[in-house]
Amino acid sequence: MSEVWAGVDIGGSKTLVVVCAADGREVASASVDSGAHLGGAAILDRAAALVLSLAPGELAGVGVGAAGVVEPETGTIVVTGDSFTGWAGTAVNAGLSARLGGVPVVTENDVNAFLLGELSTTDRHVLGVALGTGVGGALYVDGALLHGGGTGAGEIGHVGTYGPAPCTCGQTGHLEAYASGRSLARRYTEATGVSLRAEAVAAAAFAGDEAALAVYTDAGRFLGEAITHACGLLGIATAVVGGSVTNSWPLLEKPMQEALTEHPLLSGSPVEVRLARRGAKAVALGAVSLARSPRA
Repeated sequence: MSEVWAGVDIGGSKTLVVVCAADGREVASASVDSGAHLGGAAILDRAAALVLSLAPGELAGVGVGAAGVVEPETGTIVVTGDSFTGWAGTAVNAGLSARLGGVPVVTENDVNAFLLGELSTTDRHVLGVALGTGVGGALYVDGALLHGGGTGAGEIGHVGTYGPAPCTCGQTGHLEAYASGRSLARRYTEATGVSLRAEAVAAAAFAGDEAALAVYTDAGRFLGEAITHACGLLGIATAVVGGSVTNSWPLLEKPMQEALTEHPLLSGSPVEVRLARRGAKAVALGAVSLARSPRA
């Protein structure tokens, strides 16, 4: 039977698996509830069962994009958000490999995998930004993911100060405090006293609600500032932005571009920002790339 590779996206609500043939062609995909609050063993049990149900040939390797801070050598989850229970400390590589009969497994943070899934064949230096429940970041430099001196390299959501808003990490003013789905909803409630989800705040902004427009304008402007600062430090001229918040991209794009234009790179040109193209499968497809080239 022909070899196939599987990419696994383990998130706070769903685990998505994509299986690809040797030529890169997608041959199967499916998702299940991740069991995020059932503990690490249950999360891996569900992921392994889904991989085995989808793999139509000999499984050559598995890549995982996992929510949380990941130690890249062992695939151990170091830190997670409140969407998980008992996930921190889980050794994903060893645990998932054992459940799959010894198949090699390699694990990265989900935003790192997202960035791998969004790369074009000509990309050598790219910043990735994921705007969802939180704000995540990843760096692809000199043709490889940049891990830095420890875990969490590229976490654009938790550097800088853009105002007084409290951040989920316990500090103040980070990009995540302004551009995540949770923060968009929270800031609208603070301004109006009306409690809405981020999607509803976006709908209100499109309808002309000034408070909603202000929330998204701040998010876009601070996103642009954060991108230009991160890219300027490393000489990166390209960024790719994805995540659920970008469903409201028209609200973010103009203030973001204004900030990028106001703060160009040393070349005199602003960072080029492109919107993610692979949607919900980007993490899993990036994980397939990781499995096929573990040193990506």
